[in-house]
Amino acid sequence: MVVKASDYRKLPSKPGIYLFLGSPNKVLYIGKAKSLKDRVSSYFAKSAQLNLKTKILVSKTKKVKTINTSSEIEALLLEVNYIKKYKPKYNSRLTDGKAYPLIRITVKDKYPKVLTARQETDKESLYFGPFPNAGTLRLVLRTIRRIFPYQSVVNHPKRVCLHYHLGLCPCPGVSLFKDTPYLRSILVEEYRKNINHIIDFLKGETKKLLKSLEKERNILSKKEAFEKAEGLQKKIDAILYVTSPIYQKFDYKVNSNLEKKTRKKELSSLKECLNRYYSVKKLERIECFDISNISGTNATGSMVVFSNGKKDPSKYRRFKIKSVDKVPNDFAMMQEVILRRLNHKEWPFPDLIIVDGGKGQVSSALKAVKKQNVAIPVIGLAKREETIIVPLTRHSGNPPAGGASRISFGSKENFVALYLPKDSPTRNLVMRIRDEAHRFAIYYHRKLRSKAQLN
Repeated sequence: MVVKASDYRKLPSKPGIYLFLGSPNKVLYIGKAKSLKDRVSSYFAKSAQLNLKTKILVSKTKKVKTINTSSEIEALLLEVNYIKKYKPKYNSRLTDGKAYPLIRITVKDKYPKVLTARQETDKESLYFGPFPNAGTLRLVLRTIRRIFPYQSVVNHPKRVCLHYHLGLCPCPGVSLFKDTPYLRSILVEEYRKNINHIIDFLKGETKKLLKSLEKERNILSKKEAFEKAEGLQKKIDAILYVTSPIYQKFDYKVNSNLEKKTRKKELSSLKECLNRYYSVKKLERIECFDISNISGTNATGSMVVFSNGKKDPSKYRRFKIKSVDKVPNDFAMMQEVILRRLNHKEWPFPDLIIVDGGKGQVSSALKAVKKQNVAIPVIGLAKREETIIVPLTRHSGNPPAGGASRISFGSKENFVALYLPKDSPTRNLVMRIRDEAHRFAIYYHRKLRSKAQLN
C-alpha cells in the first residue's frame, strides 16, 4: 500500500514494515511496527516533539509505502532484509559501517552451522542481518531452533551434546547410527532440509516454507508414515504460532507490562469461554497433561502448571508409565497419569485440566476425575486444527457458543468443538500451555531413551 505522506491516517492498524519515500521514490527510511497506522502517525502527528534529524526525514518524505505481515517477527525479518537491500540514508544505525550482529550459515559445509558474526568475511557463507542488537538476534535464533534444530558451533564434539538431549541439535557428524548407514544418511538428509527451511524463514518466505512442509507431510501421510507426518505437523503448527499476531515475544522486550496485561486478557477470555459450559470461579492454577512414547516404549507423561496464566516450572511433574506395557494406548496412559496425579492430595487441585488431544484423551481424563470423585473442568486441544474440545453431559442443555459446533459421539457425553480464530486470546493461552506440556514430555522421554541406549 502506498499513500501520500499527508494521508497517513489511511494506513492499516496491522503489523508490518513501512518505507518513507522521497523524490523520486527514493527509500529514505525503513521501520517495523506492530500497528503501522499508530507508528507512522507518531512521526507526522507529533512532529514538534521529534529531534532535528527526524524532522528533516519527515519533511523530505513524500509518500509512505507499507507491507503487511502476519506478525512482529515477520516484520522484523522483512525490515532487516529491506534495509540490507536499499541501505536507506536515515537508517544510519544499521548502515554506518559499524559491526552490528549478523546470522551466518555455513552452507558449503557437509553439516552447515548456524552461527553469529559481526562481519561478512566468508564468501562461501550466507549472512542475514544486520540486526539492531545482539538480544534481538538471539531471540530470532532461539525461536528458529525450537522448530528446526541445528548445530551452533564450528567444531562439534564427536559425541552427543547437551543440546541434543534438549531437542535443539541433531548432532550431525556424530556416529549415532554407525552400524546402520541407511539411518545415518536419512539423518544427514533431514539436517540439510532443516538448514534450507531456516534459510527460507530468515528470508521471510514463510508461505513458501509452509507450503513445502505441508506437501511433504501429505506425501508421508499417503505412505502411512504417520509418526513422521505428525512431526512435520508440529513444525507447521509452531511456525503458524510464532508468525501469528498473538505471538508477543518481541513486544515483551519493549514493554515489560505487556506480558502481564496479555496474561490477564487471556485468562479472562478463557474463563468467559468456559463459563458457557461450566461454572468457573477462578483460573489461578491450570494443569496440562501430555503423553510421549514411540510404539509404547519409554512411555512418559508430563504435567505442567500455569499459575495465573504464567508457567510455574517448580510445580511441574513427570510420570513414567507403569500400567501400559509395549502396546501403545494413549488413552489408558492419559487416564493413568491423571489418576496418579489426583492421588497426590498434598498438591493443590487445579481449577482446570487441559489434555493434549481430542475426544479420546478428554474422555480418559474425565474417567480419572470421576473415579476420584472431584469436580474439575476438563478440556482438550485437538492438534489438527487446534480445536478446543469441551465435554458436555447429554442433558446439560448448554447450546454451542459462537465459533462452536456440537458433536455427538454416541457416548454419555456430547462434545463441543470450539473453532476459535487464530488471534483469539483463549486459543493462544491453551496452545501455549499445551506446547509447554508437550516440550516437557518430550524432554523426559528423550532422557529415558538415552539411558536405555546406554544400558
